[in-house]
Amino acid sequence: EAQAFLNPSMDHLNDPMLLSDIRKAVEIIRSHVEKGSRICVYGDYDVDGITATVLLQDYLKSCGVRCLRYIPRRIEDGYGLSRETIQGLYDQGATLLITVDCGITAVEEAKLCKALGMDLVITDHHECKEVLPNAAAVVDPHRPDGGYPHKDLSGVGVAFKLASALCGSQEEVLDAYADMVCLGTVADVMPMRGENRVFVTQGLKALNRCHRPGLAALMKECDCAPNSITASSIGFMLAPRINAAGRMEKIDLATELFLTKDPERATYLAKALCDMHL
Repeated sequence: EAQAFLNPSMDHLNDPMLLSDIRKAVEIIRSHVEKGSRICVYGDYDVDGITATVLLQDYLKSCGVRCLRYIPRRIEDGYGLSRETIQGLYDQGATLLITVDCGITAVEEAKLCKALGMDLVITDHHECKEVLPNAAAVVDPHRPDGGYPHKDLSGVGVAFKLASALCGSQEEVLDAYADMVCLGTVADVMPMRGENRVFVTQGLKALNRCHRPGLAALMKECDCAPNSITASSIGFMLAPRINAAGRMEKIDLATELFLTKDPERATYLAKALCDMHL
């Protein structure tokens, strides 16, 4: 146990299939992919929610899926699912809604999805209430009827597990998205034990050889020296600037920061986030 704590490795990750309903979630998503459905990933406006949304949408798009994303506006929409947004996404042609970092209390919203004929897959990491939403699948490590051994997953950690279950390889997905899983886990102040130590260890390595122009530009703008990113750098330098986008109703700046491949655009986005933070 001490060795696992001090030297976390991929061998210490739990099988995603241990999560309740994850097999159902995979089956439903694959059936919509085969039908060519329009899928929407519905997230949250903090770092954990943003990284979870970007990770899952980007992974699905890499598989050729027609995938929208929606992150609520903090003031106008509030936290979590809303009836108006669900209706709007349905009107845009979305027939499958996948939540990340939210949805575990969306009992009434799940009823609306069912009435519309829209499938709902919930992935969340918050504590469950007495009644779970009547969704096609509810994936949450805190489910009272589940036996997942690690309860401290962040929202992006659960999104990572779903992407890994779809892919069939945790190593492959973590290689592509370790930086995002690390950012969300640290920013959401998740306990540094169990699988989270693997995510942060691998993520810090990825951040220190950063391949995303947006994150590289943000590090430079924050005066984070190359090859010196730590969990403290994330908690006190990077995360507050990404969070600023959600607080200032400019969430697209943060999502684009993760996805842009244009160094000039990356510099602009990083400066914009830093200006908002100040």
